[in-house]
Amino acid sequence: MELRCLPILTCLSLLVVLSYASQPSEVYWKLALPYSPMPKAVRDRLQPSGSSINASKILLNAIPADPIYINYHNPAAADTPNEDQPQDTSRKGYFLEKDFHSTTKMKMHFRITTNKATFLPRQVADSIPFSSNKLPEILSRFSLKQDSEEARLMKETIQNCERPALEGDSRFCATSLESLIDFSVSKLGKNIKMISNEVEMGSQEYQLGEGVKVVADKSVVCHKLKYPYAVFYCHAIHKTKVYTLPFVGTQDGKKAEVVASCHMDTSTWNPKNVAFQVLKVKPGTVPVCHFLPRDDLIWIPK
Repeated sequence: MELRCLPILTCLSLLVVLSYASQPSEVYWKLALPYSPMPKAVRDRLQPSGSSINASKILLNAIPADPIYINYHNPAAADTPNEDQPQDTSRKGYFLEKDFHSTTKMKMHFRITTNKATFLPRQVADSIPFSSNKLPEILSRFSLKQDSEEARLMKETIQNCERPALEGDSRFCATSLESLIDFSVSKLGKNIKMISNEVEMGSQEYQLGEGVKVVADKSVVCHKLKYPYAVFYCHAIHKTKVYTLPFVGTQDGKKAEVVASCHMDTSTWNPKNVAFQVLKVKPGTVPVCHFLPRDDLIWIPK
């Protein structure tokens, strides 16, 4: 496999570190969260021992394209949900709390994620710069040209991470599993667990079944970004509710439990946001709900 990462000596060092450092991430999890088993969604994102990073392949094949967190937290944004989000195609993935009843039907499409970036151990991730003013050095380490599409994607991710948080929103870009754990514990405490959307199905009409659950009234949601290794934009917003919604396919009867988030206060959102257009409501009037992308990691209190 072609190694598009650091100069040769650093690459060798990186591989050596990876071969001995993939285990400590799991050890750190057990020490920080002794009563929370590591879910498959995290285990699948650990860097395999002795593996390399093909930056171009990871960046150019990754979905999502336009992270939804930017859309509802950037007051100037009015874009649609990202491609990896389970979407009700009639409402672009948005709905209202009053829709939570068994007669609700939604035409949804569940995409298979293609963002294959994995976590680096913290000591490796921390040795690589992550800031806009260090972008030339970062690109050089990954043997990428400054005018390449890969460079544009990495620059966009870093700039998104450097955006100031809105009032009431605590945010952090985690470049390692260890730092992701630390941020989540700092906001919710150690008695937490992780949930995620793991459905992989095609497009059909789904009907909401019995058993809608409010699983949390506060959470830390971490959105995966486009980068050569796993980087997650995590934010804690307490004026939200996290739901699990049981859907059943009307064509084949397949069941899917989908995680959704309802924002109780949308008064700071851009009035032109697509959510208000498709739901025909105004900012701050009613909670706005949306499905969470499959690559999201959602921390909630136990």
